[in-house]
Amino acid sequence: MSISPARVAAFDILLRIEHQDAYASDLLHSSQYVKMSPADHGLATELVMGALRWRSLLDGQIKRFSAKAIERLDIEVLTALRLGAYQLIFLERVPGRAAVHESVELVKRARKMSAAPFVNAVLRKLASSATDAIERAPLKAVPQRRSIQELETSATLDTTAGLKSPADQELSRHGPVSPSEQQGSSAAKLAQQFAHPLWLVTRWVQHFGPDQAQSICNYDQHPPDTAVRLSDPKLIAELIQQGIQLAPGRILTPARRIQSGSITRTREFAEGQVTIQDEGSQLVALLVGSGSRILDCCAAPGGKTRILAERNPQASIVALELHPHRTRLLRMLVAADHVQVINSDVRQFSASASFDCVLADVPCSGTGTLAHNPEIKWRLKPEDLQDLQGRQLSILRAAMQQVAPGGRLVYSTCSLEPEENEEVVSMALLAEPTFHLGAARVELERLHAEGELAWKNPDLLVSGAFLRTIPGLHPCDGFFVAILNKT
Repeated sequence: MSISPARVAAFDILLRIEHQDAYASDLLHSSQYVKMSPADHGLATELVMGALRWRSLLDGQIKRFSAKAIERLDIEVLTALRLGAYQLIFLERVPGRAAVHESVELVKRARKMSAAPFVNAVLRKLASSATDAIERAPLKAVPQRRSIQELETSATLDTTAGLKSPADQELSRHGPVSPSEQQGSSAAKLAQQFAHPLWLVTRWVQHFGPDQAQSICNYDQHPPDTAVRLSDPKLIAELIQQGIQLAPGRILTPARRIQSGSITRTREFAEGQVTIQDEGSQLVALLVGSGSRILDCCAAPGGKTRILAERNPQASIVALELHPHRTRLLRMLVAADHVQVINSDVRQFSASASFDCVLADVPCSGTGTLAHNPEIKWRLKPEDLQDLQGRQLSILRAAMQQVAPGGRLVYSTCSLEPEENEEVVSMALLAEPTFHLGAARVELERLHAEGELAWKNPDLLVSGAFLRTIPGLHPCDGFFVAILNKT
């Protein structure tokens, strides 16, 4: 029996994520895989994203039936086991023998022949107890098993085809405990049940409370909607004619959410007329406002730059990108004549004149984007946050030097962590007394008056002076925005 193209693709993608720090969404939509049949691409997406989302839970089940410590297994062997375990536990109509056999064949394909009997034995044991393989905790967060027919239907969507079961039950209480013990118990339950690192969930319980932490974890384990920005009625009509079903944006009026159909297989997507962009990301760009000279400090992949160009057709816009290959992609995505794309680090950049508006959408941990990028939660370490903070502060302070008197700087991350958000802004304002913090709510009211904001209650999008979206509480990734005005 040959190995299906979907399983081969999933196996190879997961290995590249391990070896190259690549991102699943980028690989799945790369030229190497985007031409797969919709059914194969849908199954490959399901396997990759499911194995990443539920990795710690899968590892726990593998441990139950393995005589070897999984920490000592070759990554090729462990990856094949995770793929097999995911299919056996979560995919209802994938025949158990196919999941086991093809996982064994993947190990052989990876030239790990000696491990084939071991993989076969572990997965056969797991298959025989698949109906009770997962010991359900009070939250019952384990998703319903899905059929191949469901995968083929969902394969037309460009979001990760993933797992669809809410976990909304209250955490159970077992006797009187101290607040710190209560937080630790809540974090441990959430981390185990929703397959997140304990250190990360512990932080969220401390910062947001157990209810919001649960909402974040639950959101991360579901396939997020595919959002695009569409303001041209003719373009909308053309997409509908090609079978793309669109729903209104839930935060922004010009946004649309893909209900069915493959947007990436349309001519409009191939030509760059439409791009996929989370609604929270779109909102960040809108908060920058308007000006005659605009600087985007960390511009790639270019979605925010594109909105800046669309909203400011008469402005001179400079888009900086540090990495040459990303600079080339940025030039392709944002080809407007009034946008100058430069391969440069803002910390070494100098311009002949200052800018009315500056966007510093800085590199960050990405903990607000785990629904789209589940590999981040297994890659990130606690010590990374301090390293990122130093880099973010240096970028923000350099960006502040580019702002004209009376101008505005928007600092943003897709992180939920205070080290990357409030703490960076606080340190920057102490060092640069000519700036003061603006109110994000005022800008949201402006967007509402301009017809851009569909969200009914701006107060639910702000935390103090800052804009903050929280996955699960808001229908988008987690973003933080601070507006800094220069006096």
